[in-house]
Amino acid sequence: MNEELAKHYGIPDVKGKEIRKVSLKPEFHRGGLLGMGSVLSLTSHTFRTSPTLRGKYVLEVVFGTPPPPPPPNAGGMFKNEKRGEAKSFREQMAMHASQPACASCHKRIDPLGYGLENFDAVGRWRSDAGGHPLDNDGILPSGEKFAGPMELKQVVLKHQDEFVHNLAEQMLTYSLGRDLEYYDECAVRDITKGMEQNGYRFSSLIINVAKSHPFQHRRASNAVLDE
Repeated sequence: MNEELAKHYGIPDVKGKEIRKVSLKPEFHRGGLLGMGSVLSLTSHTFRTSPTLRGKYVLEVVFGTPPPPPPPNAGGMFKNEKRGEAKSFREQMAMHASQPACASCHKRIDPLGYGLENFDAVGRWRSDAGGHPLDNDGILPSGEKFAGPMELKQVVLKHQDEFVHNLAEQMLTYSLGRDLEYYDECAVRDITKGMEQNGYRFSSLIINVAKSHPFQHRRASNAVLDE
């Protein structure tokens, strides 16, 4: 990072416009995809964070298990005068998620997003929200409990196999230039096995994709055939 980015992240002693490698300390609360300002801003609204968008990102991008699209009558977060104004942001979220059309998906999505509430809408670290304590704890349908981004990352690490499988699928999809079919699953399993045998190095992902049957026997594009 450079000085400007370091100020955004609250990291001291970085001077100048030049991008350079900076060693991270635990008190910086950074490291990994889920601590990047670009990801955290992308999964927020312009005026506040969104546990739903952030939880959806984790399910879709990290685990490869995106939730189904919301039903047409799902609506948005609201304040219902008959129920009284919710006292906190989390209570407002809970009011919305309690709707029958929304509840089942929000139980999977929102807890993951609450684990990232220590990051504001542009990814800066915070210990409270406008003077109010943060609700950064979550309970997954599996019963796993966590609080804050560091414990959320530990939950992700426990599901390493799901992440690696999704990463292999995405890389193979990119390399083939097409969506994967059921018959590509054997290749995906071979790629993940090869990664495991080589300590999950990124280079092993590239090598095993290049050696895979679908990649070795992919059809040439029309542009290449025309030439």
